[in-house]
Amino acid sequence: MAENKSLQNFDWDAYEKESKGTLNEELIQKYDNTLSAIKDKEVVEGVVMSINKREVVVNVGFKSDGIVPATEFRYNPDLKVGDKVEVFIESQEDKKGQLVLSHKEARAAQAWDRVVDACEKGEVVNGYIKCRTKGGMIVDVLGMEAFLPGSQIDVKPIRDYDVFVGKTMEFKIVKVNQDFRNVVVSHKALIEAEMEAQKKEIVSRLEKGQVLEGVVKNITNYGVFIDLGGVDGLIHITDLSWGRVTDPKEIVQLDQKINVVILDFDEEKKRIALGLKQLTPHPWEQLDPNLKVGDKVHGKVVVMADYGAFVEIADGVEGLIHVSEMSWSQHLRSANDFLKVGDEVDAVILTLDRDERKMSLGIKQLKPDPWENVTEKYAVGTRHWAKVRNFTNFGVFVEIEEGVDGLIHISDLSWTKKIKHPNEFTSIGAEIEVIVLEIDKENRRLSLGHKQLEENPWEELEAKFGVDTLVEGKIVELSDKGAVVALEDGVEGFCTSRHLAKEDKSPVAKGDTLEFRVIEFNKDAKRIMLSHLRTWEEKKEAPAKEPKAKKEAAPELPKVEKTTLGDLDVLANLKASLEQEAEKPAKKAPAKKAAKAEKAEEAKAEEAPAEEAPKAKKTTKKAAKKEEE
Repeated sequence: MAENKSLQNFDWDAYEKESKGTLNEELIQKYDNTLSAIKDKEVVEGVVMSINKREVVVNVGFKSDGIVPATEFRYNPDLKVGDKVEVFIESQEDKKGQLVLSHKEARAAQAWDRVVDACEKGEVVNGYIKCRTKGGMIVDVLGMEAFLPGSQIDVKPIRDYDVFVGKTMEFKIVKVNQDFRNVVVSHKALIEAEMEAQKKEIVSRLEKGQVLEGVVKNITNYGVFIDLGGVDGLIHITDLSWGRVTDPKEIVQLDQKINVVILDFDEEKKRIALGLKQLTPHPWEQLDPNLKVGDKVHGKVVVMADYGAFVEIADGVEGLIHVSEMSWSQHLRSANDFLKVGDEVDAVILTLDRDERKMSLGIKQLKPDPWENVTEKYAVGTRHWAKVRNFTNFGVFVEIEEGVDGLIHISDLSWTKKIKHPNEFTSIGAEIEVIVLEIDKENRRLSLGHKQLEENPWEELEAKFGVDTLVEGKIVELSDKGAVVALEDGVEGFCTSRHLAKEDKSPVAKGDTLEFRVIEFNKDAKRIMLSHLRTWEEKKEAPAKEPKAKKEAAPELPKVEKTTLGDLDVLANLKASLEQEAEKPAKKAPAKKAAKAEKAEEAKAEEAPAEEAPKAKKTTKKAAKKEEE
């Protein structure tokens, strides 16, 4: 009770005034001495007080502990309570009165110097793989983001980068860029030195023909890389199987364990050539010994080329079917027109060489040779339909049936048309009727004709297109030498340039229809020579001669009323005059013959060579002079 009374009577106001001056200041000073003097925006060292999934509590000796996000320590999965870490003072007090710290900023402040120093010294550093990027990974190294190329993750090719995300690995800094502050790291570089030592040891113990076990490390389109336990060897695609291999994945798979034989190796270049097919006997050694030329075999097309197809009749045993052995046809085409890869075919063995391991096959031999009975089936004089296969300047090659070809000479296409090239008459792929003219069984050729399907019309044309006949024709072709003129009945004639001249001096054009006079008809040479010039020249000359002829042929008799002795003399003279006039036509007949001779000479002059032309011209002038006399 006494104590309670003393407390009740205690002067608290006086005590407070006393303590403010001395005791309170001492207590504050003692408390402040226990705290570290820190400033904003500086790096200090702290101690990890606690760790959970979201944050790490760090004591830096301040009046309150700071909190750092746990994600900033991902690079260091071994972090534990009591570890010392560097932190950056972002703020001594936030809105909640909490000390704000950052481990990331602290590392970044000194990271570049550390990275450069580690690169120069070749130190091994820890890094946290943050994420995947194009061509590699992003790694957190000493507080900086560095690039890890995909080729530098491991000594063996990596198929899945994602499995490395979130892992902490050791790296070597291989490159720094001062200007852009870029850093490149490598994990592969750490193990290459060790691998190199292993390679030297393994290669030194290798021998040709040695059989080893390996693991399929990588598959390419040209072969397979095998890991022999620290050193790689290559099985070329041709050494995977005795048969043809288009894709190595058909033979092996990744990570598969297989036995291989050493074919060759280079100690300096550390290259090892391996083989897989050499572990089994060659298929040719197991080929049926009873197989011989003429036997029928079945196989599968494995390779195609323009010249033929390779057919596999057993594993590793192939034969070539040349394109010429695919069809009896003489028209060689690409083998791709007959077969394709994957086709299964029957064939006949044509040649077989077991020592050279070569075989040639044929498939046309499965059908009868069409030339065996060609003389009976396509006898001379028989008519057939054929397909146009090809052209040459001298004729048309046609195929009556597969393997039976023939030639229609250009001169045997038409009786009447002058054909310069066969494509003027028909086209490739067209059907044409032919008649067999000759059989050459030894060379497997037929001589064929098309015009012989009709009678020779030139016997009848002679009456229709005789010399001096007037005809109408259309100019179908023009050249320096003259014009080709289309006449009736599909006949063509030729008019030289001189004989093309028009009366009005206008030029002649293709397609013009004019009147012509036939100046030559040669049924043996199948030639008709025409002239337009003669048609209008003769019309000009005819009117000028006609009045003179009438005057001379019919003289008027004098009118007499009475006959006297003197008149008798006149009659006698008149009679003599009429007799002389009667003799004149007989004398003019040779002149007409001369004119005909002149026309013939002119026609010959047009066809004569250049050096003979003047001579023909001179002869013509002499004939004209004689006619005038």
